[in-house]
Amino acid sequence: MRKVLYLLSQLNDDDVGWLAQVGRKRRLEDSKVLIREGEPIQNVYIVLDGHLTVNVAAVGSVAELGVGEIVGEISFVDSAPPSATVTARGPAVVLEVERSVLARRLDSDDGFGHRFYKALSLFLADRLRGTVQRLGYGDTGTLDHPDVMADELDVSLVDTVSQAGDRFQRLLRALHRAPAAS
Repeated sequence: MRKVLYLLSQLNDDDVGWLAQVGRKRRLEDSKVLIREGEPIQNVYIVLDGHLTVNVAAVGSVAELGVGEIVGEISFVDSAPPSATVTARGPAVVLEVERSVLARRLDSDDGFGHRFYKALSLFLADRLRGTVQRLGYGDTGTLDHPDVMADELDVSLVDTVSQAGDRFQRLLRALHRAPAAS
């Protein structure tokens, strides 16, 4: 849950409203494949509820993703096909945003681009730290680790994270009114 707060703390109310407007809520049944390794994707996803498993063909399960995680972001950034398969672990709900719609917004709104890419860089840094830790190269923490959270939060960020929680609730309410695709 903390990761969605970081994402939404970087975005503003208009950004979140825009995501709710252009995004599509999608429900996934247990074991439903969202992204298949090597197959191009046309969307970026934000996990709203549930968990997703990330599998790499030659390795197996490499990660479990939860609320607030961004999925498909690496293929969005570099346009290469996904390097992993992402599958629902139990029922899950994602916000699906078409990459072409997101790209147009990024091209036309520098402020949104700055906020979006800053949030994305936080996620990618956190994932790299987690990977390094899982591989045994160090004991660095991730955003979910209590020590990192204590070091990262200052008085000004506490207010922003509180706003982010409110934004997440508004996003969920806005999406609740729209039917979910499966």
